[in-house]
Amino acid sequence: MANTSARPTMQDVADRVGVSKATVSLVFRKAPGVGEKTRQDVLRAADELGYRMNRAAALMTARRSHLIGVAAQIRNGFHAEIVESIVAAADLAGYEIVLGAVTPTHGEAKVIETLIDFRCEGMLLIGPELDSRVIAELGERLPTVVIGRRIGVASVDVVRTNDGRGIGGVVDHLVGLGHRRLVHVAAGPGVIAADRRTGFLRAMQRTGLVTDDAVIDAGDFTEEAGMAAGRIILGADLPTAVVCANDRLAVGVLDVLRRAGVDVPGDVSVTGYDDSVLARLSSVDLTTVSQQPRAQADRAIKAVVGRLDGRRTERWASTLVPELVIRATTAPPR
Repeated sequence: MANTSARPTMQDVADRVGVSKATVSLVFRKAPGVGEKTRQDVLRAADELGYRMNRAAALMTARRSHLIGVAAQIRNGFHAEIVESIVAAADLAGYEIVLGAVTPTHGEAKVIETLIDFRCEGMLLIGPELDSRVIAELGERLPTVVIGRRIGVASVDVVRTNDGRGIGGVVDHLVGLGHRRLVHVAAGPGVIAADRRTGFLRAMQRTGLVTDDAVIDAGDFTEEAGMAAGRIILGADLPTAVVCANDRLAVGVLDVLRRAGVDVPGDVSVTGYDDSVLARLSSVDLTTVSQQPRAQADRAIKAVVGRLDGRRTERWASTLVPELVIRATTAPPR
């Protein structure tokens, strides 16, 4: 007899379909061994009954959780966009995503330990700023993929774009427009910021431009840091172009320049990096660099699932070519 309590059970679903409770469990765990028709019948019956699987109880009894942890900065638009693609790719692979929000008061190390406590089988780190030794140790504990950062340790897989090439493409674009006085707004000592700063300086040297005083270190990747850099730019001889290490910095620079009456791009061209949703707004319309978030997400899930299901042990790295996206914030200098 079916359970008449307010909350339907897995047995109720099994009785509705005419299968065993074990079969229903296989369906909800996305395990093999169940025909497609039976799978659809079980899901339809669960929907009709309003049944919801008790994830906590399932995790306590299951040998595997099929959960992948993702550590991301919630204020970073690019991180948010790539997380959406990660969720879609994980669903196709039969995994669920547990998102760990990195904030100023909840650092990456703490987020990672929380995700491990939730029995995540694999870990995706988006643009991590942790020391490489810490990341290497994490890779020894469970399959780990670093997204968006260059790191060379055997225990960790990497999916990223070539940041040096991306920033170099921005410099080439501006030089092609006729710019000769360029400034780079950098974002501190981290690996990602350093790669973009190095890419800028190498491109400047390659084109024969002066690199003295061509870098302003804003300290981090935030809009506030960009605003501080913008005030420094206003206090000196204006460059004809500002190359920012990411879109958030560029938005901060744009805000300060426009409030001061500086015409962008008439007086100063401004570029970002990431091609975030913010950069695409008509009020911003920022020239920037796309990191191909969907492709990175697909490859990151492929990498972590390859270790989890395919038992792959050798290191895997994928470097995509970034794409320059030209919009309204760049133009030839006056």
